[in-house]
Amino acid sequence: MTGGKVVVDEPLPLGTGGRGAADAVRFLRDCQSRALTVDWVPDRDALPFDTGLLHHLPPPAHRPTPTGGSGGTDEAAAWRSRYAYGLFYHRRGPDFVTVMDRRDPSASARFTLDHPALLGAFLAVQEPTALDELDTTRREAVSLLADERLVLVTRGWVVALPPRLSRWPVPCTSV
Repeated sequence: MTGGKVVVDEPLPLGTGGRGAADAVRFLRDCQSRALTVDWVPDRDALPFDTGLLHHLPPPAHRPTPTGGSGGTDEAAAWRSRYAYGLFYHRRGPDFVTVMDRRDPSASARFTLDHPALLGAFLAVQEPTALDELDTTRREAVSLLADERLVLVTRGWVVALPPRLSRWPVPCTSV
């Protein structure tokens, strides 16, 4: 890391799903929380989940191909074109979390997680967590959070998607 930019030397293991993908998403989410620019590439072109879930995170770098053509996939290009800081984030209050989701401009949403089971599950999966480690109540809550696209569930692992931003994405007078 140098001056607000992180360069990842090896491809992030998003394509494998599971623990590796959950760790990679947490890493990108935490970089987003700190408003860091990240230069990275995925380990595979095709990912085992909807990349639209991740358009709020720093997109993969554009890499030219050895033949001089354009590198990457249409998915990666779409991610780069849709990315903007502050599309999706959460803020914490006493006994609640508010999530703002503007990843899909036609379906922007604001969620307030104040039910103890939902709040507990959301906070528990800030770190990648195996679904098997969660009790029945938290697994049910994770299922509800996944239905609202607030968490990524991949091959038995779950991680929360919205970063907790340290820099406000809009002028404070706009809220």
